[in-house]
Amino acid sequence: MAGGSKKGVYAAALALFLGGLGWLVYSGLDEGSVYFLNVSEALAMKPEQLGQARLFGTVAEQGVEPAVGGLGVRFTLVDKDDPAKTIPVDYKGAVPDTFKPGVEVIVEGGVKSPGGVFGASTLMTKCPSKYQKENRKESKG
Repeated sequence: MAGGSKKGVYAAALALFLGGLGWLVYSGLDEGSVYFLNVSEALAMKPEQLGQARLFGTVAEQGVEPAVGGLGVRFTLVDKDDPAKTIPVDYKGAVPDTFKPGVEVIVEGGVKSPGGVFGASTLMTKCPSKYQKENRKESKG
């Protein structure tokens, strides 16, 4: 009798452990999974499907406007391979120092308005480490 009740406790503990582990894996995958698209791929999708996505592209040379009365910027994201394909982006938050027209950026957010404006909550510019290597070469030579 005593041995049978211990097996039941171990089985219940194992079931709770596996259930908790499964819930953690499922919730982690659900929260961390977002589309990573270039502008052409995003335009090919329906706006309802872009509720949460990361977009990659280049900041258009014209049309960069600082937000009125706060942090942020409005700009047009251009597809790297097809400059005719663009998406307007409205970003609220601190703008990185390396942000300027012509740089490659990644924005994270979603299409919230019926006009197709991508509301970004995150703005990242291309990693400047690529340029540090060239600077080191210049300083040595």
